[in-house]
Amino acid sequence: MAALKSVQKLSFEEAMQELQGIVEKMRAGDMTLEESVQAYQRGKELSDRCEALLNQATAVVQKLEEGKTVPLSAGDLRDEELL
Repeated sequence: MAALKSVQKLSFEEAMQELQGIVEKMRAGDMTLEESVQAYQRGKELSDRCEALLNQATAVVQKLEEGKTVPLSAGDLRDEELL
């Protein structure tokens, strides 16, 4: 695999796109065992990243539903320390 961007720096959309690519590649069945294990590991990291970002977005929406102000700017949901 080529040099990959740190999972923690990916947006939800970037992580999902990469994860979908990994799934398609694994389904094709053209990977060696070692490549498959590496792809699975990267896929797990991407899946965990997506879940964390969704949890952050859910927390923001819940605060907004409670009538609380949550200051957001572009890219805030990439920041693990937002909430």
